[in-house]
Amino acid sequence: MMNELEAELKELRQAFGSSKTKEYSWRISQLNGLLHILEDKENDIFMALKKDLGKHHVEAYRDEIGTVVKSINYALDNLKQWMAPQKTRLPLAAYPSTASLVSEPLGVVLVISSWNFPIGLSLEPLIGAIAAGNAIVLKPSEIAPACSSFLAEAIHDYLDSSAVKVIEGGPDVGERLLQHKFDKIFFTGSSRVGKSVISAAAQHLTPVTLELGGKCPAVVDSIPSSRGANMAAKRIVWGKFGVCGGQACIGIDYILTEKKYLPDLVELLKKYIKQCLGDDICVTSSMSKIVNKRHFSRLKSLLDEPMVKASVVYGGLLDEENLFIEPTLLVDPPLDAEIMTEEVFGPLLPIITLERIEDSIEFIRARPKPLALYAFTENEKFQKRLVSETSSGSIMFNDAILQYVVDALPFGGVGGSGFGRYHGKYSFDNFSHEKAVVMRGLLLDFWFKYPPWNDTKLQLIKAGFRYDYLGVILIALGLKSKA
Repeated sequence: MMNELEAELKELRQAFGSSKTKEYSWRISQLNGLLHILEDKENDIFMALKKDLGKHHVEAYRDEIGTVVKSINYALDNLKQWMAPQKTRLPLAAYPSTASLVSEPLGVVLVISSWNFPIGLSLEPLIGAIAAGNAIVLKPSEIAPACSSFLAEAIHDYLDSSAVKVIEGGPDVGERLLQHKFDKIFFTGSSRVGKSVISAAAQHLTPVTLELGGKCPAVVDSIPSSRGANMAAKRIVWGKFGVCGGQACIGIDYILTEKKYLPDLVELLKKYIKQCLGDDICVTSSMSKIVNKRHFSRLKSLLDEPMVKASVVYGGLLDEENLFIEPTLLVDPPLDAEIMTEEVFGPLLPIITLERIEDSIEFIRARPKPLALYAFTENEKFQKRLVSETSSGSIMFNDAILQYVVDALPFGGVGGSGFGRYHGKYSFDNFSHEKAVVMRGLLLDFWFKYPPWNDTKLQLIKAGFRYDYLGVILIALGLKSKA
């Protein structure tokens, strides 16, 4: 007897097979449905994010509602253009013909989202999957249960439940889903789980997009003007502690700076931690909590290493009952300590000092490629070196995180930080197959493409591939040498 999961997947296959998801009107209606969820259920989203992560409602709107509303509107404005066949040029040898690229949906796709932005990282890939015309299974993270329940209920009520389904559950449900064949899997999460996802997908030859993470460095050059230095420090504090309490894959993981600039930098960071989060950090409502006790214990263990604990120059207070960790600055912890070999994913910020800021290039190159690289410098020559001599999913100068919200740019990793990209048109492409379509008539043809062969035909073929229209005519008429 067919179990419930198989019945759900069968309904999705039938919905996709009916071709309704391919219709422009269906795609528009589902995107508008997502928009209505965010508009009608704003307070419910605030409450779910507060319960799961302790997010202030302003931060919740900024990171998980506003960014998604922007992306939906961008897709609504551009969907017709994205769906239109794209004409392309053909070689002379194919004349008379026309060719185009037609984007078609992949089929039934699986989106597995993460807990740190449980609304945003669920709906952002969903926008692309819907816009491309797929039927979709969304598997939210069980680590953010309130948000998972919200998504299951809201998507069922506002979207076409025969073609867009939320399946809740823990790792066992994820494993069962991965046993089935999908036409695409989009995963956001840790490298450890990502390896399991890609291994399961390989059994079905299913294409996968992995949005992972890694240790995103911030290279901090000494900045001559006090205004510039203050602005850089303020943005670093925001890029580390002001986005989900440091639990963000594109958040700043550690700082690289020159020894001589260290004292000034530490004082500026302390200043803006207090300014942004308040003097009494322990009772601030502007910083998210650690998601659960397991993650709290992991972060605590990072600080428990004696040499790491000795490197703390600010913060370090841990409140297990309230799952809160004070923003913490560490200077030159051992490079072989876990805090410098594993992604921190919390409000602990190591600062590594170098003799010369240019040494940061080799430091970054010697480690796995990060999802994002940030550099606070006004030195244009150094900026160019960082772009050309390092590899990362993205690079941003003099700020952090903002590249994520630019619809015209792709978002994704490289190497160990993931592969595949999305946002805007890149999301549409991620969930589409670009099918080559060539149209030819049956009246005209080039006689020289068929055997038996001779040197005249060889010269005509060469001229054809060079787009040498005149040459083809002259050779065919015997008016041009074949030599």
